[in-house]
Amino acid sequence: MVQEEVVKKLLEEQEQDALLFLCPAQPESLDVLMIQSESNGTVDVVKVERTPSEGEGKAPPPPLASPTTWTSANLREFKHRMASEKHGLLTVRRGEVMTVRVPTHPEGKRLCWEFATDDYDIGFGMYFDWTPVTSTAVTLQVSESSDEEDEETESPWHGREGDVERGSVYRLRSRYGEIMQVCRRDSHREVQAGSHEYPGEGVYLLKLDNSYSLMRNKTLYFHVYYSS
Repeated sequence: MVQEEVVKKLLEEQEQDALLFLCPAQPESLDVLMIQSESNGTVDVVKVERTPSEGEGKAPPPPLASPTTWTSANLREFKHRMASEKHGLLTVRRGEVMTVRVPTHPEGKRLCWEFATDDYDIGFGMYFDWTPVTSTAVTLQVSESSDEEDEETESPWHGREGDVERGSVYRLRSRYGEIMQVCRRDSHREVQAGSHEYPGEGVYLLKLDNSYSLMRNKTLYFHVYYSS
């Protein structure tokens, strides 16, 4: 009897070693389907599947089409019209970056924008957040250029390379896409306008960059709307 118990124990240890060999402890998460025999207690490994880690298996966002852009010489008329609008006149302070978040609208097919400034230019770029839309409200986020790179939970940007003069390249998080690179625009000379067809459901991020200006606040006349 003692010899039989020793042999049985050795067999059980060998089976455990075999399972440990099939199921590595750290590198991967495994789903193991095991069937235990009622008669002799042996365990058979029937199926081993790798469990995808978070974010794995998701296709990257599709590339975004370029926007249609144009300028208008009707600077005075546009400024007068926006000055009378409720949120048509804004101030982007020195060293600040303003991000206008515009969700896609269920009745719209295209985002449109117009902006101009007093006396001096401003940086402008555009991005898209592939996220479900829970509200169609347009919101503003203002930050200093150094702050937005540190706010992991609030900002889509990993960081910025280059400058606004030559074109800033932002390293984006996985669910964001670039539509228009941030560059300085002559918005003090002509109205800067454009439109972009909805690529799907999500939130547009219109970035107004005054981080390069250490002395001057910028008066911004701004209009954004959707078109069907």
